[in-house]
Amino acid sequence: MPTEQMGDYEIEYSGVRVIGGEEWVANVAIFGHSTNPMHRNPVFPSQRVLADKTFADEKSAEQGALQVAHEMLECDGRKATRH
Repeated sequence: MPTEQMGDYEIEYSGVRVIGGEEWVANVAIFGHSTNPMHRNPVFPSQRVLADKTFADEKSAEQGALQVAHEMLECDGRKATRH
């Protein structure tokens, strides 16, 4: 699963094929800072985002998921910077 670091937050994003179909959906999980390197602090548990939208391919779904994650962090006032 692809990941990206934004400040103290780690974003996991993916495209998942719809069961029995050719479409893909966007999934996101966001983890915050943890003092224990063996434990990640889930801020936003893994789930489908853009519930009313499907994508033609996995890469497009991943891009949609990552865009949503960036918007979530920016709208929440966390103003994280990308690494």
